[in-house]
Amino acid sequence: GLYLKICTCTALPQPPTITNQSPRDYIIDPRENIIIHCEAKGNPHPSFSWTRNGTHFDIDEDSNVNMRPHSGTLVVDISREKAEHYEGLYQCTARNKHGTAVSNNIFVRQSRSPLWSKEKIKPIVVQEGVSLVLPCRPPVGLPPPIIFWMDNNFQRLPQSSRVSQSLNGDLYFSNVLREDSRNDYICYARFPHTQTIQQKQPITVKVINLDALNDTMAAFYNDTDLFSERKPAFLIPSGPSSSKMVLRGQVLEMECIADGLPTPEISWTKVSRDFPAKRTSFLHYQKTLRIVNVSESDAGDYRCTARNRLGSVHHTIHVSVKAAPYWLSGPPRNLVLAPGENGVLTCRASGTPKPTITWAMNGIPIENSPKDLSRKVEDDTIIFTDVQTGSSAVYQCNVSNDYGYLLANAFVNVLSESPRVLTPANKVYQVVKNHQALMDCASFGSPMPRITWFKESRSSTLDGDPYILHDNGTLEIHVAQGRHSGKYTCVAQNFLGNYENHIYLEVKEPTRILKQPEYKVVQRGRSVVFECKVKHDPSLTPIMTWLKDDGELPDDERFIVDLDSLTITDVTENDVGVYTCIMNTTLDHDSASAELTVVEATPTPAVVYEKPDPPTDLELTDQKKRSVQLTWTPGDEHYSPIHKFLIQYEDSLHHRGHWHNLTEVPGTKTTAHLKLSPYVHYTFRVLAVNAVGFSHPSSSSRIYKTEPADENPTGVKGFGTQHDNLVISWKPLSDLQSNGPGLHYRVMWRQQGVDSEWTTVTVANNSQFVVSGTPTFVPYEIKVQAVNDHGDGPEPAIAHGYSGEDLPLAAPRNVQAMVRNSTLAEVHWDPVLPKHTRGHLKGYKVYYRREYSIHKHNPHHVEEQILTFSGNHSHGMLPGLHPFSRYSFNVRAYNGKGEGPPSLTQHFETPEGVPGAPTSLIVTNPNLDSLTLEWSPPHDRNGHITGYTLKYQPVNNSNEVGPVEELALLANETSVTLFNLKYSTRYKFYLNAKTVRGAGPAISQEVVPIINEVRPVSPFGNVSSSVGEEGTLISWEYWGPEKNIYVEYIVENSEEEWQKELVNGSQNIMLKGLKGGLSYRVRLVAKGHHDQPLHHSEELLVTVPAVASRQVDIATQGWFIGLMCAIALLILILLIICFIQRNKGGKYPVKEKEDAHTDPEFQPMKEDDCTFGEYSDNEDHKPLKGSRTPSNGTVKRDDSDDSLVDYGEGGDGQFNEDGSFIGQYSGKTASRDTGEGHESSEAPSPINAMNSLNSFV
Repeated sequence: GLYLKICTCTALPQPPTITNQSPRDYIIDPRENIIIHCEAKGNPHPSFSWTRNGTHFDIDEDSNVNMRPHSGTLVVDISREKAEHYEGLYQCTARNKHGTAVSNNIFVRQSRSPLWSKEKIKPIVVQEGVSLVLPCRPPVGLPPPIIFWMDNNFQRLPQSSRVSQSLNGDLYFSNVLREDSRNDYICYARFPHTQTIQQKQPITVKVINLDALNDTMAAFYNDTDLFSERKPAFLIPSGPSSSKMVLRGQVLEMECIADGLPTPEISWTKVSRDFPAKRTSFLHYQKTLRIVNVSESDAGDYRCTARNRLGSVHHTIHVSVKAAPYWLSGPPRNLVLAPGENGVLTCRASGTPKPTITWAMNGIPIENSPKDLSRKVEDDTIIFTDVQTGSSAVYQCNVSNDYGYLLANAFVNVLSESPRVLTPANKVYQVVKNHQALMDCASFGSPMPRITWFKESRSSTLDGDPYILHDNGTLEIHVAQGRHSGKYTCVAQNFLGNYENHIYLEVKEPTRILKQPEYKVVQRGRSVVFECKVKHDPSLTPIMTWLKDDGELPDDERFIVDLDSLTITDVTENDVGVYTCIMNTTLDHDSASAELTVVEATPTPAVVYEKPDPPTDLELTDQKKRSVQLTWTPGDEHYSPIHKFLIQYEDSLHHRGHWHNLTEVPGTKTTAHLKLSPYVHYTFRVLAVNAVGFSHPSSSSRIYKTEPADENPTGVKGFGTQHDNLVISWKPLSDLQSNGPGLHYRVMWRQQGVDSEWTTVTVANNSQFVVSGTPTFVPYEIKVQAVNDHGDGPEPAIAHGYSGEDLPLAAPRNVQAMVRNSTLAEVHWDPVLPKHTRGHLKGYKVYYRREYSIHKHNPHHVEEQILTFSGNHSHGMLPGLHPFSRYSFNVRAYNGKGEGPPSLTQHFETPEGVPGAPTSLIVTNPNLDSLTLEWSPPHDRNGHITGYTLKYQPVNNSNEVGPVEELALLANETSVTLFNLKYSTRYKFYLNAKTVRGAGPAISQEVVPIINEVRPVSPFGNVSSSVGEEGTLISWEYWGPEKNIYVEYIVENSEEEWQKELVNGSQNIMLKGLKGGLSYRVRLVAKGHHDQPLHHSEELLVTVPAVASRQVDIATQGWFIGLMCAIALLILILLIICFIQRNKGGKYPVKEKEDAHTDPEFQPMKEDDCTFGEYSDNEDHKPLKGSRTPSNGTVKRDDSDDSLVDYGEGGDGQFNEDGSFIGQYSGKTASRDTGEGHESSEAPSPINAMNSLNSFV
């Protein structure tokens, strides 16, 4: 048997395998649709079903739940149902005829971020130096919230070894200080799933010290009680010891927070063992010990110690480690067996406590499954013996204990398959000499194939030194050499057959640096060159990279990288460092480094700059057929550095006496590798160049002659321009390439596979030759040879070409169409045979036309459409079809010449689809609470209309929509009257048509039910204006969706452009730019997106009155204001004196004094004796019931008397909410007819009099 990892073989039967599923504990966002994933593969593709809370979940009965096509993934639409309705335990089943796989139990719960319960938190008053705990107690959320403390400014509260947050979120103070007093200790809870933050009510803490207590309180305490040092005591945990349980693989967090003064320091130890260093960390100022990825070795006793200078205290935490089930060697693996083979499924897992293992087959407990003598269950293993065809199944292994479970699917697939090699054919492996070579031969078959390797002639199998054959079929050569290059064949074989694959191995020469860069010491301002010459395999492309101090070279034009060197000009101190050259190929690399040191330049006296002297000692070395190495010695620079050398050559054979520029090299080089042309007699010379100019040329080198090239034309091609010709073309040779006089070409051709003899012609002064009378589109072998007076060129290589094409002779056959859906069809055909193609097949064209709609049966005069499928296809898709229509089509092959004959015309019909939107939707007969909608059927019905759906909902002025009403209408209806609509409420209507395939897109309309008014025309109403001193106020009502509102105005009968002002969200605007004496046209404009029309209000005519001539206002004159102020001051002084005189008798109730004495002193005072006139209370001045009594008095002049009246009415004096006093007087005034005196709760005081006078002024 074999374990099946990946098989790309087609059409192999395979039981289902779950490939993707939602997590076991699946917390969803209640604001989004619920997606529960379940994906599986198999052959045939599996079908899916679900259980919910242990029972079958019928998806078809719940309109809110859909299953994705070709998938088991559920999508729950929560727009009509709350997410919590779908909470529960889900499990997915994927099945085909070979078995059934099941998913994990997926516990779906919605995330929750509840509000903090309302509470009133009293301020906390605490003595300085004592410990304090501020509770957080956040609401229980899912998942649990993240807790942090901040102040009113959303700044995190500072924490230290004295103040820190515990794991449960409470804020602990080991001792409090005066600076801890504040009124904004706020605990925040952040719920990560919904990204919401809840805030607790702020806590006020007031820290007091001994000085703040009065003597009475201080007597109850002594200094030690109030603010003394004390040794540590643990705030949490309590007691001398505690215990904690943690699961393997999770995070262990333990904390110790202590009270004490000075602030205790916390330390941790593990009894008898050390902490796991890489997994342990200490947080919150050593108060929290954290161990990640807990293992069984982390169990034991942990001790935390709190210590200050007065003593220490200890607490021991006993940690026990339990473990949910976990795999020891991974889950069981799929098993592929051939009939008669044996195999084993192993489900090896562990846990604490030890887990129980149960098996199921195709989702059914194995003890309830059909008996199978070839299967034997032994605890965590199933043994298969002599399996037979038809016993394929999916087995489930469930491992569980108190802390969790593992569920794994593994199939047993019984197959009889001949071998197949999965490694691509003719794959080329490249390795470097003396390195390891690995050649793959991945295979599949049942029973598992045996792999055999051969090389070249297959004289013997490769199973001994230096070859190593691995179990997976890979052939290894431990140390590859050049002789190991070549063609290899791997053969996969079982009793059903064999399969072979060819593979090529190329062993390349290693890359090596022959000349490494050398250590350099250079004066500042000079140039330096690092050489790096490399040898590499010629078939590999090398890439040279230079580094400075293991980083990239500076981006500076002074750094010049050549093929085998690095040049740095004008060196500075910043260039000091280590330079590394790295030569990379696709297979290997080599590198070398050298250091650069920069020293100060030696001062030199002023010099005269001149041209350099010419180079000397020209020498030719490394002489090859088409190249030579030229070296020279530079001449004197004359104080101006040479920045380049120019190399020139003379061809004494063809152009004697003429010097040509060949190449340039930097001034730091004294060698040049020169590439040469054939059949030239070279003489070289060198010129040096500095800032002053060119030197004189050097003396000429000796003559170097290159041999004539054995060269033939390149780019030889054969093609046809007519159906009976062959055009042979080539790229002609240049004069240098001709290597002699009399150049011409020998052109040869023969029909491939037919002719044995070559037909030859000679062509001169041309680069093509046309062969006429050839058969149509047959292959030819072609050769073109160069010939001159000295002889023939080398034997030319054979090129291949075809004679001319002609139109295809035959049409595709067996043409048929398969309708996929209402808008897509798949067309199939048998390809045209090559002998009938008569050219390079470019592809096929499908001509198709919509004949008519099945609904109407009237023909459509639609142009024929064409879809082109390039390449040798035998099928293609026709997208974008009209539903419920009849189509005709044919298929034609085409080549470079054109199209062949069409196939027989075929027909197909598309099924019904969803209809288009209704053609129109208009509103008629609008009334107070009703209106009528009329519509026309869709233009594109795409089937038989089965009915209409009308939805409508109210929309308010801020574009918020109300509940949706839905109405189902019959197919033959074209109007409907709606009653009981809300008066003056805007409604939005949506109408769509339906066929058996579903509902189509909707047409919409907005309207307001008002008598004889339909309001989708303009969103403006009640536009009005009022002219004031500050300008003209324009007001309106607006119920449209657009946000950009403008007021536009223009002088009446003017041809100028409209002036425009933007309105910022209000429904009125003050226009201050209108000129007096003119009339203006004013309108409102609502502007939406650029592609939406503008909405205008009706125009309003506004006339601005002319400004009158300025009058002198006496109230604004200075002398008048001064006079009034003087009079007011005199009255104020008089009133104060009168009140003082009146109150000399002391304070007592006025009513009682009137009852006891009928004294003229208490009659209203006259002006001549500093007394007041009588109080009056006219009915016209009484306040409305329930209104506040005004506190301001009014002065009434009667003849020559001045009286102070209406001081105020009502009950006792009152205070406003802001604490301001309301009534100065609280007595009741009586009518003259009653004959009673005035009542008052107290005698008037000077202060009250002042308040009254304030209201005068």
